[in-house]
Amino acid sequence: MKSLKAMTKKNLIILPVLCIMIIVTGCDDFLSETPDNRASLDTQEKIAELLVTAYPEANYIPFCEAMSDNVEDNFGAPQDVINADAYFWRDGAATWQDSPENYWNNAYTAIAAANHALRAIEEHNDPASLDAQKGEALVARAYAHFMLVSLFSKMYDPLTADHDAGIPYVTEPETKSLKEYERKTVQYVYDMIEQDLVTGIPLINDQAYGGDGNNASNLARFHFNRAAAHAFASRFYLFKKEYDKVVEHADFVLNESDLVSSLRPWTTTYRSYTTNELSIAYTRSTEDTNLLLCETASSWGSTFNNLRYATGATRMNEMLLVNNPAASYYAYSTYATNTGIQFIFKFRQHFVKIGTNATTGYPYTIIPLFTKEEVLLNRAEAYAMQIKFHDALIEMNKFISARVLNYNPEVHNVTFNRLYNLYQENDNKKAIVRGILELRRVEFVHEGLRWFDILRHKIPVTHTTNNGQSFVLGANDKRRVIQLPAEAISMGGLEPNPR
Repeated sequence: MKSLKAMTKKNLIILPVLCIMIIVTGCDDFLSETPDNRASLDTQEKIAELLVTAYPEANYIPFCEAMSDNVEDNFGAPQDVINADAYFWRDGAATWQDSPENYWNNAYTAIAAANHALRAIEEHNDPASLDAQKGEALVARAYAHFMLVSLFSKMYDPLTADHDAGIPYVTEPETKSLKEYERKTVQYVYDMIEQDLVTGIPLINDQAYGGDGNNASNLARFHFNRAAAHAFASRFYLFKKEYDKVVEHADFVLNESDLVSSLRPWTTTYRSYTTNELSIAYTRSTEDTNLLLCETASSWGSTFNNLRYATGATRMNEMLLVNNPAASYYAYSTYATNTGIQFIFKFRQHFVKIGTNATTGYPYTIIPLFTKEEVLLNRAEAYAMQIKFHDALIEMNKFISARVLNYNPEVHNVTFNRLYNLYQENDNKKAIVRGILELRRVEFVHEGLRWFDILRHKIPVTHTTNNGQSFVLGANDKRRVIQLPAEAISMGGLEPNPR
């Protein structure tokens, strides 16, 4: 079964019922079962097993990172078509792993799994006994749609969302091999996401994953446990610009008494690790900051520091020194290749052979979907947007205290004067938000989140080539919205994004 997850799904918005049936029953006996028996979901265990697949098993980071201002042309490093298409903001034709189309297909496959689980719960003789599974399915469905609308539609703007084209929000199990959908609007998609979140979060119970009801087990870090669900809500409401709700959900996640100590230990333990130890620790389920992890069929674990259009010396210098609101050295351990790529050892590749004696197989990379660092910086930005500048600076300085070597609050804490001198920005809100975005940029380098900040704040991006050519992505450039897959347009009947 593992190898099937790595295979490219049919390149349509339509997600075949066969995919869900295979997930439920297993590969070996699929053809020997009648249709009704193949799709039987009549126990809590079967439904829980299906929900393992309700998360996109594809990786958005490779193309998001290459589209952002975190990368540059490291001439001499290996060429890759997906990497190059993203760097030049071209509508790519690639359909395999680490491409936008692959993410689209896997996200809708995850949605189909969630919908089948929800239907089975609805038809169960005691639906209330499956509330925990229902909560997970609703929040997982919301997350996959949220990622799709963030990538393939315009970023949410309350002034235009009610007529900006969204993505199909699918709430029913697939029962036809071909079915047409409509995009509706970004506002509609956000309303549906919020409905699923508001309904699903109270139902989630960490005990369903082996937790004690207050703390998530290690297994729960691969599911929407309570903390992960609230972390997702904090991101959703940040994108939706409802800042009081960002703070509300962030408060649930962050325990103030041990907040700083629960962040990644870059100033202590991480600095003593070898590169192998660090790449293991970064996506370890026992790492307190990792709220939700996902195993993706992706080669990112071996390519994030080995592609031509990747983070190089110029970009890393911008993040670590030039735009650093702490005005001091960060504790991140950085490395360099002979082609000029500079990186932080966050990921490693897991290679799964197709058989016991096989020499071929599929690469996998575990990625963090939500962390406490993101939630803390979400709350800091929300405070800034609420004109609670003092609170925003406190949040920034909590973060900095866990990231700067030999931290001294009198030396390293952010002040209004420092932000003005650094960014030449008189508006306190803009200066603080810029500082927060710079903290986010360096913290999540190689993780793709910078692209969403660029979209949210309409930050222009300039990419250059080794021969001096410059390519600019303006604040309102249509290429900021990734084009829908070709078959979703031609066979799914969806309107393409304008170009």
